[in-house]
Amino acid sequence: MRIWVNGGLRDADDARLSVLDHGLTVGDGIFETVRTSEGLPFALTRHLDRLTRSARGLGLPDPDLDEVRRAATAVVDANPAALGRLRITYTGGLSPLGSDRGTAGPSLVVALDAVSRRPDTTAVITVPWTRNERGALTGLKTTSYAENVVALARARERGASEALFPNTAGRLCEGTGSNVFVVLDGRIHTPPVASGCLAGITRALAVEWTGAEESDLPMEVLAEADEIFLTSTLRDIQAVHRVDDRRLAPEPGPVTAKAMRIFDERAGSDLDP
Repeated sequence: MRIWVNGGLRDADDARLSVLDHGLTVGDGIFETVRTSEGLPFALTRHLDRLTRSARGLGLPDPDLDEVRRAATAVVDANPAALGRLRITYTGGLSPLGSDRGTAGPSLVVALDAVSRRPDTTAVITVPWTRNERGALTGLKTTSYAENVVALARARERGASEALFPNTAGRLCEGTGSNVFVVLDGRIHTPPVASGCLAGITRALAVEWTGAEESDLPMEVLAEADEIFLTSTLRDIQAVHRVDDRRLAPEPGPVTAKAMRIFDERAGSDLDP
């Protein structure tokens, strides 16, 4: 693997950041995950726009998007993969051991690994922990991800690939790395960004392309929905066949299957929508 670290490509064994990087010591950083297909990134402009929004939300300098694009191209070219996960990480850089940020400037790391296409359906669980829809990091894609690590580990223990959170008001919010959609009486709904969920890139495209509605939803909707699906960079649209102990159809339902077809067709015809 060849990885871009602060200005150039490095072999994986030589791709290093200081242990004093603020992204490591206090999670002061942001990231984006971009799907690549045959060396071509999908929706890169949208991802870079969100990278900038997240940087501003943390008070980091705007990333140099021309440099990020150069780095992404170099990494994709150096790591051929039929289907890849391109990870762009941007941190506060060298800093003191405390919460104060240093003056050395940010760090940029871009890496890619090969992945397999996800199955058409998956199982999810709900967790008792909440998303804070009024927190300082709400809506930002930051490297402060330990909460998601804990919840995803719980999901894996229970034979699921994702965990779904309520927010502090007890309303349906999001997964550890995905957005959630439900089908009620033939109509597609997803929690609004005001719920505290991340404004997912795939989520936005799914809303735009399928006509899904943003709706304030109780957690109980997961026990009532006719169909449920997840969206994320690597899932695209993925049906849910089990929520906790509730079993749904083993195959994508008709509304979800149509949404999957629409997404595949639109994404295939425009790599940077």
